[in-house]
Amino acid sequence: MAQPTPLEPAPDALARGRRVLLKREDVHELGAFKWRGALPTLAEFARDGAAAVVTASTGNHGVATAWAAAQLGLEAIVFAPEDVSRAKLRLLERLHASLRLTGPDLDAAQDVGRAWAGEHGLPFFEDGAEAAQLAGYGTIADELVAQLDEPIGTAVVPVGNGALLAGIGLRLAERSPDTLRVGVVAKEAPVMAESWHAGQPLIGDRCATFADGLAVRVAIPVAVEALKDAAQRMLMVSERDLALAVGAFAGAGIRVEGAAASPLAALAQLDDAPEPIVLIVTGRNVDDDLYARALENPESFPD
Repeated sequence: MAQPTPLEPAPDALARGRRVLLKREDVHELGAFKWRGALPTLAEFARDGAAAVVTASTGNHGVATAWAAAQLGLEAIVFAPEDVSRAKLRLLERLHASLRLTGPDLDAAQDVGRAWAGEHGLPFFEDGAEAAQLAGYGTIADELVAQLDEPIGTAVVPVGNGALLAGIGLRLAERSPDTLRVGVVAKEAPVMAESWHAGQPLIGDRCATFADGLAVRVAIPVAVEALKDAAQRMLMVSERDLALAVGAFAGAGIRVEGAAASPLAALAQLDDAPEPIVLIVTGRNVDDDLYARALENPESFPD
């Protein structure tokens, strides 16, 4: 396991006069938090005798799966949408994953990958559906409690498939029950917020966010069930909000992808949130062209 990731005060330009802390998951060698869930999950597959594992991903989950597989001597077969981020594609190739590009979005790639795994008698690692993965994400909450010498006022977490918030939120509910636990989704990929409000998994009618880490159309039942206890609020942010937040991070010298910017994008909706407010900065793996557009022309993104 890696050393605990840093918890540091947000620069003044990001904090906006409030006490805001950044949990820097982006500084891991993979540039994202997903290793925390992939390593324990693949270790379980290996103990069960697997020599290979199949998964589907828009990028960071696949990268973490390939990385964990290399640590454990397993083969990783990753199904990804045809428009997968080029930055994440390069990471997958560097880690020698067997890559299969298929379908217009994550959920379509996942359907193909799950069927292929079944045909070949291999375990399918569904991002967000494994108990070991949620427990791995809970280590972020453990680190926060250990790193902060006072109670955590609010924790704000990006929500793609919901596993990260489930892991962090459930652990905080145990160890820091007075902490306000907040999730953030993209308005253009709202299925997890809609499922949370409905109390049951739904299928979304759209998934059009540039923040690929938030780009989920079909809710995972395990994550939705866990979020009933893990999350206390669920907020939505627009594509322009996300782009402006990416630019704000850049102005502070921190490169982030769209999903990682979502807690900052939601900060304006949290006027009543107790401090200190911890923003989970989930990753930095963003395509250069998309990053440049967010910095130079945020008004080109829909509001």
